[in-house]
Amino acid sequence: MHKTNEPPILEVHDLVVAYRHKPVLWNVDLTFPRGKLIGILGPNGAGKSTLLKAILGMVPSNSGWVKFWGETFDLHRKRVSYVPQRESVDWDFPISVKEVVMMGRYPHMGFWKRPKAADKARVDEALAQVGLSSFADRQISALSGGQQQRVFLARALAQEADLYIMDEPLSALDATTEQTILEVFTQMTNAGKTIIVVHHDLQTTQAYFEWLVLLNMCVVAAGPTKKILTQELLQKAYGNHPTLLVKAGNLLEEKKIKPRTHY
Repeated sequence: MHKTNEPPILEVHDLVVAYRHKPVLWNVDLTFPRGKLIGILGPNGAGKSTLLKAILGMVPSNSGWVKFWGETFDLHRKRVSYVPQRESVDWDFPISVKEVVMMGRYPHMGFWKRPKAADKARVDEALAQVGLSSFADRQISALSGGQQQRVFLARALAQEADLYIMDEPLSALDATTEQTILEVFTQMTNAGKTIIVVHHDLQTTQAYFEWLVLLNMCVVAAGPTKKILTQELLQKAYGNHPTLLVKAGNLLEEKKIKPRTHY
């Protein structure tokens, strides 16, 4: 774990992103806490994925700045790992599970260097963490959607980063895979890692995250889950979507979901 007197792990200030003169993100100001599992929520088209990509410089911003530990992304690239949406990847590419996970070691070994024993050991360890050791030599195209998502997580683990930025890693998973990934997330945050996750399921939000960002082009609210997941703030973020809001409100009022207590 890094020293506590470090500057914020991630700061976003006055970030504006527009496509063809149409704003997608507007005046986004955020400071993310260290060592937390953080959820980014909002309706479809709210700019959640765009925010992640803008933070990482994958899409251009019209104004504002982003700092990692008080400096530019390029200075801390090795310390940051990105997991895109599974749907954005060509899973027919002929490559094995182990080879995909080894990509997580590239920031440490360089693109033209052969993996050392330590790199291979870290890959094996990452595969074991996500329960895919027996799938190491399989082609990624032969895996199920949930298994492919675990391969992505293993690649991120192999990088040994400090900040993990993930775009809907819990989307469309079976219960077993989701539980496996959440257990790994818990291990990571217990080790001082910070994980930022785009999430879409309000029913599980309070159980999974202890810090939230509600986004709808701009930041509606950000902070501890108990303070953010309220009817008033959900209304501001999601607008007039009665079914969604009623369901979320009922869950909150009936206290069917309890906050996480194991961090």
